[in-house]
Amino acid sequence: MKKYNKITPEGTNDLLFEECLARRSVEKTLTGVFSSRGFNEVVTPGLEFYDVFDPEHSGIGQEIMYKMTDNRGRLMVMRPDSTMPIARLTATRLQSLPKPIRLFYTQPIYRNNPGLTGRSDETVQTGIELLGAGGMRADLEVIVTAIEALSKCVPNFRLELGHAGFFRALAEQLPITDDLREDIRKTIESKDYAALNTILDGLENSNQVMAMRRLPRLFGGEEVFAQAAPLCSDEKSSKTIEYLHELYRSLAQLGLENKIIVDLGLVQRNDYYTNIVFSAYVEECGDAVLLGGRYDQLLGCFDLPMPAIGFAINVDAISKIMLDNKAVVSVPPVDIFVHGETGYEMKALQYATSLVEQGFMCESSVFETHTEALAYAKARGMKRIDFVSDTIESINL
Repeated sequence: MKKYNKITPEGTNDLLFEECLARRSVEKTLTGVFSSRGFNEVVTPGLEFYDVFDPEHSGIGQEIMYKMTDNRGRLMVMRPDSTMPIARLTATRLQSLPKPIRLFYTQPIYRNNPGLTGRSDETVQTGIELLGAGGMRADLEVIVTAIEALSKCVPNFRLELGHAGFFRALAEQLPITDDLREDIRKTIESKDYAALNTILDGLENSNQVMAMRRLPRLFGGEEVFAQAAPLCSDEKSSKTIEYLHELYRSLAQLGLENKIIVDLGLVQRNDYYTNIVFSAYVEECGDAVLLGGRYDQLLGCFDLPMPAIGFAINVDAISKIMLDNKAVVSVPPVDIFVHGETGYEMKALQYATSLVEQGFMCESSVFETHTEALAYAKARGMKRIDFVSDTIESINL
């Protein structure tokens, strides 16, 4: 049988020195923003029961999840999403806390992406969840926090702003099955105009069908709201557009209109989004680096209904962009290499400790001879080597 002991599984990879440094730098920057705004860190298990991610509520297809069973035969999954476990955590352990509850996380998710070359099955995400708060103020706070976090890492991004309720309001007026409604949603999400028209050609022409045809094309600046207004044939769709327009005008007061694109065809895969949805893109990355939205009904699945909103940032994607742009400092070389003569090994280790306490980066020699130690220090680009015996001899390299 062929052994796979020298390769990583498809969709995963090892991280080396600068890559690790970049990831830690991004995590520190982003979590620093979240902490400064009063969010508290939580960590959920990498393994969860399958029921936590019931596709009926999560919108995550079971074929996407990595599944296994525990020793009692119960179906488990490797965490494919962080919002669902945090909803579970909130409903079971934090239900007595005063609302709103502000949480943030940094942890990997695992999703099987068959046929999607270049996408990772293991992705580190960091994000926030604001639970127990509804309305414009909460929406603005979360979006502004997302913008602040991205601005500290990748200033050249665009934020796409939409409303899940607009598509839902239009779709509810079409005499179609849930499966066909999902097919329409997928074509709008991918802006597959040809496939969308093929589906809609099979329906009786109406204002709602015409609105669906135009939906993936309704993106741009503030002019989108005027274009969308004639497509609103009921109070529900009109209110979603009015709310989104008010949100846009509020964000524009911060001078953000150049970063924000209104996209009424932004219909996220996760079915739990109920209201505003948003995503962020950077030119160097084809996929969204941030996904978020409001999910006011999700906590009800865990018997603790409350409004909630949050977002997740792809740490790995941001780290790669910063590495490519040389925005992360390279791993620094060791300042001083300490080599102890025979019989002075402990003195050399104590000396290295004293240098570290002074702020130097030190490495201790494991070699037996001067020649070996000196050759290694030069090969690693070290700045200085100190030989320890009765005295300390320093050589600058």
